[in-house]
Amino acid sequence: MKFVTFIRADGMERAGWLEGNTVVDMELASEGALPADLLTYIEKQEYYEQIRHGLRVPSEARFLIEEVTLVAPLPRPPSIRDFYAFEEHVKNARARRGLNVVREWYEVPVFYFSNHRAVVGPEAYVNKPANTEKLDYELEIACVIGKKGRNISKEKAEDYIFGYCIMNDWSARDIQRQEVAVGLGPAKAKDFATSFGPYLVTKNELEPYRLGDVFDLQMTAKVNGIVLTEGNMQTIHYSFAKMIARASQDVTLYPGDVIGSGTVGNGCLLELGEEVHRWLLPGDVVELEITGLGVLKNMIK
Repeated sequence: MKFVTFIRADGMERAGWLEGNTVVDMELASEGALPADLLTYIEKQEYYEQIRHGLRVPSEARFLIEEVTLVAPLPRPPSIRDFYAFEEHVKNARARRGLNVVREWYEVPVFYFSNHRAVVGPEAYVNKPANTEKLDYELEIACVIGKKGRNISKEKAEDYIFGYCIMNDWSARDIQRQEVAVGLGPAKAKDFATSFGPYLVTKNELEPYRLGDVFDLQMTAKVNGIVLTEGNMQTIHYSFAKMIARASQDVTLYPGDVIGSGTVGNGCLLELGEEVHRWLLPGDVVELEITGLGVLKNMIK
């Protein structure tokens, strides 16, 4: 299923799922048995069965997709952990600074926390920070945790995934360079916006693309209609199972927590270089596409 959060014409934020060219309001469809927000739905396993057993959806619970505004599937996730899991991206990004990949990167998957209160949805504007001249996109895939867990083994980690979506980890590269030189960050370079969407796809829908513990998913990024990035999720070095195992060591993960993959190889302007494309400016349109997960489009303001 493809779960969404959307704004109705009356201004109400609701949760539901896609059926063809319509959006189903899950609370209306279930006559109040299901919640009006997606996070509450994910938190309670018993809700899953109500949809699996089928619902007779009344016409008043259906909206044409053009009648609503899709926002991020989880507009206010409990947390966002973003990993650094694609080796090609790490090599390329460090090479731009004249550095090699450190030995420690191959020993353990690492992540940073991003701002879970600065989430942006599809077809929305991203405000360019006033003090950056090097605004960048980052093409990533994210998973959403479906149940509470602590010290989760990589063998059992798949059981804790609810679904997947596209993630754009917007970055102010000049601010980032300043921060990491001090030995901390990235923080301010990242906390102004992270995009998710257009929907949250349940993990069973990606099974046709499975290759062991990864997926054969084409990943593409366009700026103003020009393809700049072409990659594939199967090139990831650390699987989501390994990332979840690492994230949950001595810490409890909760339903709705987001785990980002980090950038696919050549999945950002930092890697491509200004000889390929300038940094992002107001008016630019960035489109990220991943097989099975749709297209996440944003405009720079």
